[in-house]
Amino acid sequence: MIRVLLRVLGHQYARPMLRTLALMAATAVVEGLSYALLAPVLRALLGGAPNDAWPWLGAFGAAVAAYAVLRYLGDLSGFRVGAALLHGVYRRLGDHLARLPLGWYGAARVGEVSVLAGQGVLRAMSVLAHLLAPVVSAAVTPLTVVVVILFIDWRSGLAALAAVPVVAAIQVLTGRSAAAEDAERAARDHEATGRVIEYVRAQPVLRAGGRSAERFRLLDDALRQVQRASRRSTLSALPGALGLTLTVQAAFTAVLVLGAYLALGGGIGVAELLTILVLAARCADPLLSLADLGGRLRGARGELTRLDAVLRTEPLPQAPDPVEPVGHGLEFDSVTFRHEGRTVLDGLSLSVPEGQRLAVVGPSGAGKTTLLQLLARFYDVDAGAVRVGGADVRAIRTEALMERFAVVFQDVYLFDGTIEDNVRLGRPGATGTEVRAAAAAARLDEVIERLPHGWSTTVGEGGARLSGGERQRVSIARALLKDAPVVLLDEITSALDPVNESAVHAGIERLMAGRTVVMVAHRMRTVRHADRIVFLDAGGIIEEGGHDELLRRGGRYADFWQLAPAPRLPLAGRGPSSGTS
Repeated sequence: MIRVLLRVLGHQYARPMLRTLALMAATAVVEGLSYALLAPVLRALLGGAPNDAWPWLGAFGAAVAAYAVLRYLGDLSGFRVGAALLHGVYRRLGDHLARLPLGWYGAARVGEVSVLAGQGVLRAMSVLAHLLAPVVSAAVTPLTVVVVILFIDWRSGLAALAAVPVVAAIQVLTGRSAAAEDAERAARDHEATGRVIEYVRAQPVLRAGGRSAERFRLLDDALRQVQRASRRSTLSALPGALGLTLTVQAAFTAVLVLGAYLALGGGIGVAELLTILVLAARCADPLLSLADLGGRLRGARGELTRLDAVLRTEPLPQAPDPVEPVGHGLEFDSVTFRHEGRTVLDGLSLSVPEGQRLAVVGPSGAGKTTLLQLLARFYDVDAGAVRVGGADVRAIRTEALMERFAVVFQDVYLFDGTIEDNVRLGRPGATGTEVRAAAAAARLDEVIERLPHGWSTTVGEGGARLSGGERQRVSIARALLKDAPVVLLDEITSALDPVNESAVHAGIERLMAGRTVVMVAHRMRTVRHADRIVFLDAGGIIEEGGHDELLRRGGRYADFWQLAPAPRLPLAGRGPSSGTS
């Protein structure tokens, strides 16, 4: 387990961890050895010279003081190292999650990451602060005591020693039998967490359907599975706990009977017998606690293993010798991309010269959004290459690549801070004048004037206190502030009302001016003014050209245009539409 912990945290934590472990082991050894002083104390008290017990009592007091100091230092070190590890693992987990490919974040990952980043990390990192000291004490102190008994009387020591392999075997077998049940329970916990999140998100749908008072069957099933898995996990630990109790009690009884037999036969004295019985009784408590400690340790080890699995997930590889793009042109060169067993793009080739606007249209599931994600390297292609400025995106540093893109998605996520905080994400070092200029260009200033606290208004988690159109304006202002040379737009007006749509289009026009643009859209108000349009379907380009040219051909794009008519409103700075709806 220590090896897994070091692998999770990095070997820079090896020295403080090993130092803490050594302190805890030394504490347990000193505790066990201090009981050896009971024999001379009892000999003196039960013999003819009770005053001879004082030096031994002084030595026993010194041993207890040494134990107390070591225990304090060990516990303090455990808490300090545990706190440092907790901070370190959160940082490492956050950094690693930010580097994982987007495809890793499937629907099942929501519950898993939620549990892991919450109670999972706390449970795993609590080992040093709360579990390691009692576990080391429960294992090392009884072994030390057995060694002391061997020195007092080898026959009683062997009787006590015989219980050691039995206790170890019970712990190993219990751990193995409970491992599967613990893993099943963890999986059910993750599933139930995901269902709870789903249930909360589904409230508008459930209430709109008049089902708000009904029980959510999927959530109920998941909670029942958690209950069953918890019951099986508890039952799987019962044989081990019972076996451990019987073994410890049997060993204590054997030592008691053997000691009484030897004392009656004159083999050992009364002081030695009392010392052996006290030592044997002292062994019983920590050994019996192993059942509870073992269960808690297995739970922490399970969380640690799952954390280790996440941290060992390979992020997108980084080029050892990164290159710098030259210009802002974009290219897809015979790109093939598969996702979840389905070929999304199949040998697609496409180029966007610097400063031009490309519109991508097509039916749902055609791979339009995938094009944007491959440009931003949310995924790596299975074959072919995606290039930015003539350089393969896989050969460009991630930071350098993302500096070239301003991305505006359909679903905008805002962090629970002020509007200004969210706009500044585009360029944290921007001046106040630059932030307000970007807001005015995105017509976000109209929104800010209506809000009670203006720029200091908090938007809520995910931007819940703003409407969809207002969130889009924040997103566009953020992109404008970033001032990147390449703009990626993903169906940003598909669910906006006319007023917000007009404002968003005005901001988008400012954002696109003089930049290389790839836009995905269903509504044609922006698409019709692109320099080039490609119609994507079945993993490839069906047709491409200008808006008027594609309408004259009467192909798939013309059919799409007729089925999804665009408004005839001209864009700012553009001439009237020449197409027909």
